[in-house]
Formats: sequence, C-alpha cells, structure tokens
Amino acid sequence: MTQNPCPETQILDNLTTGVIVFAADGKVVYLNQMAEFLLGVSARHAVGKVLDSHIRCDEQPLAEIVGSVQEGEVIGKRGASLVRADRVEITVDCTVTHAEGEQDQTVAEILQVDRQLRIRKETQLISQQAATRDLLRGLAHEIKNPLGGLRGAAQLLAAELPDPDLQDYTRIIIEEADRLTSLVDAMLGPNRRPDLQPVNVHHVLERVRSLVLAEPGNERLRIERDYDPSIPELVGDPDQLIQAVLNIVRNAIQAMQDLDDPRIRLVTRVARNFTIGEVRHRLVARIEIRDNGPGIPEEIADTLFLPMVTSGSGTGLGLSIAQSLITRHGGLVECQSREGETVFTLLLPLP
Repeated sequence: MTQNPCPETQILDNLTTGVIVFAADGKVVYLNQMAEFLLGVSARHAVGKVLDSHIRCDEQPLAEIVGSVQEGEVIGKRGASLVRADRVEITVDCTVTHAEGEQDQTVAEILQVDRQLRIRKETQLISQQAATRDLLRGLAHEIKNPLGGLRGAAQLLAAELPDPDLQDYTRIIIEEADRLTSLVDAMLGPNRRPDLQPVNVHHVLERVRSLVLAEPGNERLRIERDYDPSIPELVGDPDQLIQAVLNIVRNAIQAMQDLDDPRIRLVTRVARNFTIGEVRHRLVARIEIRDNGPGIPEEIADTLFLPMVTSGSGTGLGLSIAQSLITRHGGLVECQSREGETVFTLLLPLP
C-alpha cells in the first residue's frame, strides 16, 4: 500500500508538524515527511501496517493511544516523551483526534517542542565556531610573526658561533619555534578550500572504517553499520569529510581504550524539512557515530568543540577541526553523551 501524491499531501509534507492518519483497524493510512522523521520510520514501511510497539508516547505505545480514542474524542499530551523506532527519545506535543465521518479515521499530530531549543543551541554553536575562528586567526598572526623573527635570529646566530657545540642551543630554538608554528597551524585547521564534487556518504564511512581497523591496537574494536542506502549523493570534499569523520572516530576509540569490548556503530538516515542553525533544508544527511565509552565529562560538554579542550591525553584539536570541516559544507556536528553511550551526529545538507 502506497501513498498517492496530490496537492494536499504536498502541502502536508511541508509542515513542521508530523501528521499520521490511522484507519479503524489501527493501520497507518498516511504519514507526512515530518512524521517519518519524528517517528524514525519511512512511509514505505509504515503504511498499511500497525505502528511498531516500540514507538511510545509517555511510556504508552502510540498505536495503543490511537486505539483508545473514542468517536469525537481528543487526547492531548503536552511535553510528552516520544520514543522513536530507533529508540531515540524526543520531547513533543501530541494530539490524537478521532475524525468524524464515513471513513472512521484517527489523526495524530506530533510537534517536536525541543526543536526550537535545538535550533537555538545550534545557532549559538555556529556563532561560537565563527567567533573562535576569528580569534584564532588574529592570535595566529600575532604569534607567528615574532616566531618567524625568533627563528631567523637563531639561524643568523648559529652561523656566527665559533663553537659548533653551541649550535645545539640555536638548533633547539629553531625546532621549538617550528613546533609552535605547527601547533598554531593545527589550531586553525585545514586552510584549503573544499574541492566540491558528488560524494557518496557511505564511501566516506567505509573508507574511515577500513583505515581505523587497519591501525595497530584496534584489534578488539568492532564497528557495526546501519546504513540507509536511499541517501542521495551530497556535494562536498571527500578528503575533508573523511578527515572529519576520522577525527571523531579516533576520539571515540581513545575514550574506549580501557574497555574490553569497544564498539562503534555507524548509522545513516535522511531527515526531511530539517533546520541547521537558521537555515531550513528540505533534505539533510544524518550520520551518527555511536560508541559505548564512559561518556563525556560534564565539565567539558559545553566547550567540547573548542580547540585544546580534551578529557584525555590528546591535543584537543580533532573535534574542533571536524566541526570546522563540516561547517564548511554548510553542516554541523552535535553531541549527546551519557555514561555508556556517546553519539556524535553529523548533519550535512543534501541537494
């Protein structure tokens, strides 16, 4: 059973409210694109079937709520916790109405109320990233100029020293000046413009997977895949996208280094009518990198994507560079973490 495209359904597909229509036997007759996203199911798999019992609203299966509505009755839940088919939990306002008429149908309307909070948080994160980049550029200029002078003076001094043993000191000065310059360049991230071309996101993930599994010390690591093959190609720089994903995966591996059974799960989905920052996109590729590590310490959660912020022994540049690379593609990296699970989500606009 399929949905028939018509002007009315096209209008419903552009709503930011999820709309699901149920027949008298509880089977799904129609759901719009926002409902597909909010429930974590596709119309192709949902229409003509009863909703998965795992889709719950305030601990009660949504299908059960729909079945309990009497003729002419309206059931409303505000600020309810909706568990999607993929077990992701979101906060929604949910209204279930029994539609009077010959067809005996029930309509459920779902509005994600934490959406505005998410948009506000993303906008703040994007602004933070832009301000950080401007600060780092100015700081890099102020640091690299005296470093260049210091290095040049050390080279001239080395040429004038009569005792070769004394040149060890000037060599140390030159090497340390070069190390500081490299550190400043790393903080700025790649300065090459993206080489935009059609990119299959799964080719990017498979490349990262093969690179990571080939690295020494990752013999115990398991990388599981849950891909949506229907995701169209996006426009991006494959090398920069690989680098961004690789940085996040390596960060996850470092967090799980003390685990006996380290696992990473790569998940891809399409989100429709999705807002990144203040820009609404009709289609967005959603890439999740899930690990079973100890979680991110609460004290660094809000500054995770800033340079030099780390909870381990790393440089603290990997996540900052990943965010910068994804931002160049008009996307964003988000993170949700709790003990036993951390999820980094890459959001990339699709054409």
